[in-house]
Amino acid sequence: MSENETKNSRRSDRWFVPDDLRSMGHRSRMLQMGYDEADFLGKPVIGIVNTWSDTNPCHAHFKERVEDVKRGILQAGGFPVELPGLSLSESQLKPTSMLYRNMLAMETEEMLRAHPIDGAVLMGGCDKTTPGLVLGAVSAGYPMIFLPAGPMLRGNYRGQPLGSGSDSWKYWDERRAGVIGEAEWKEVEQGIARSYGHCMTFGTASTMTAIAEALGLTLPGASSIPAADTNHNRMSTQTGRRIVEMVAEGLTPDRILTRDAVDNAVIVAMATGCSTNAVVHLLAMARRAGIDLTLDDLDAASRVTPVLANIRPSGKTYLMEDFYFAGGLRALMGQLRDRLNLDALTVSGRTLGETLEGAEIHNTDVIRPLDNPIYHEGSLAVLRGNLAPDGCVIKPSACEARFLVHEGPALVFDSYPEMKAAVDDEDLDVTADHILVLRNAGPQGGPGMPEWGMLPIPRKLLRQGVRDMLRISDSRMSGTSYGACILHVAPESHIGGPLALVKTGDIIRVDVPSRRIDMLVSEDELASRRRAWVAPKPRYERGYGWMYVNHVTQADKGCDFDFLEARFGAAVAEPDIF
Repeated sequence: MSENETKNSRRSDRWFVPDDLRSMGHRSRMLQMGYDEADFLGKPVIGIVNTWSDTNPCHAHFKERVEDVKRGILQAGGFPVELPGLSLSESQLKPTSMLYRNMLAMETEEMLRAHPIDGAVLMGGCDKTTPGLVLGAVSAGYPMIFLPAGPMLRGNYRGQPLGSGSDSWKYWDERRAGVIGEAEWKEVEQGIARSYGHCMTFGTASTMTAIAEALGLTLPGASSIPAADTNHNRMSTQTGRRIVEMVAEGLTPDRILTRDAVDNAVIVAMATGCSTNAVVHLLAMARRAGIDLTLDDLDAASRVTPVLANIRPSGKTYLMEDFYFAGGLRALMGQLRDRLNLDALTVSGRTLGETLEGAEIHNTDVIRPLDNPIYHEGSLAVLRGNLAPDGCVIKPSACEARFLVHEGPALVFDSYPEMKAAVDDEDLDVTADHILVLRNAGPQGGPGMPEWGMLPIPRKLLRQGVRDMLRISDSRMSGTSYGACILHVAPESHIGGPLALVKTGDIIRVDVPSRRIDMLVSEDELASRRRAWVAPKPRYERGYGWMYVNHVTQADKGCDFDFLEARFGAAVAEPDIF
């Protein structure tokens, strides 16, 4: 190629166009797979990062849906290539999918950079998959568009709708309390997940795909479509067509993922009820884009943003199907127009404001108007004090109001097995005023910050009718969960954070309106305990786990790897082709 041709060429042309031995090898290997030069030469090559696997029910339809995406790419004159991505099954992956979010991010970034890719479609939806894909693609920097998996159909138990996750916890408590038996429990098990797709509550999966749309990374309305609805097939094909246009336009993520877009995503997340998990993912995604989002920013937005989505677990009745038929995320964002940055650009090529034109609410009990929210403010609250100097989070909209200001004795557990055995002990010395504390479950201590934060109510209290109590941990909890759970305590106990110093019987004071959390222990006593504290044995001595615990940031920074954040170093150059 001439210098001028090189300057105006697509990225994939570097692999296929030059008249040299290396490019001949690239072309011949494409021919080896049965492609003709007319299939790929001179066309935008679109990488489809497909996170399908046989163990991921959220993405069970991706094996077929990728064909819809390919059809759209071909229709628009592009050449689709499917690149299998790490499939982070929230229900099957242990010890926690969060341990591998950053691995997916690294894989996505390197896979896109190392292949002859001009643009990318990211197929995800299961909790950690959305942020993992977005983190990697943002760092790679090529045109990209996100395709949400979509929520599953609502569950059913004896004629009543079931919400995945939320009703699992609810009915498990009823079984532990002796209210229902094995037969009823089996009916719940068989009725709670009736189709492919991610959780149909506004848990982490729905929150994160809504955030992706609010960031401008999906087609308008894409995040609300149920996975089993044929509109999802059509949206997938439209996504394939659009990415080809984005390559021609040079529409890269740095033009979309701006401070305005991040602020939009924060407001929208709060209005949906916001999974607590969204906190670490939002922080990480913003920092990858070089935007300094903080816990204080999230708390400030929460204080002034009403919860409009009357969807479990913040709501009491409705599920994501209801949300879609009520108008979906476009309708909710339409209610928030005056609070959003409407000039923010989206992958559609239009501004957010333009994409919201014509959005309507079809059921004002599902998507509430601003003057009748389900919760006036405080979808999330960030607390600080001598127990969490770098912050922790609680979801006030999903817990009993009496716990928003509470003082009680700590009941401390150093491991999940210890806690699990204790809560089933009928003789456990515990009252409803106690505060359960689980530590050594943070980013390094878990490892990976597992979803252990919704500690089970002790069986003894369940039989007394207790269904909520204060719980504190450096772990996370499922976004489908509910209750008075204080999570993401930073710094974590595993590295000597103050949570490591709490003893059973210590009085802890929580004041959500004042954003405080303190253990009422003297500074002299805490200093003495700190001198006596012994660091735990390292979790890993080799492999990915070793890299994880040595480079993961704390919860208040997003739990990304320190060396992947934008501020760590210059952007990676294009690969050499010799």
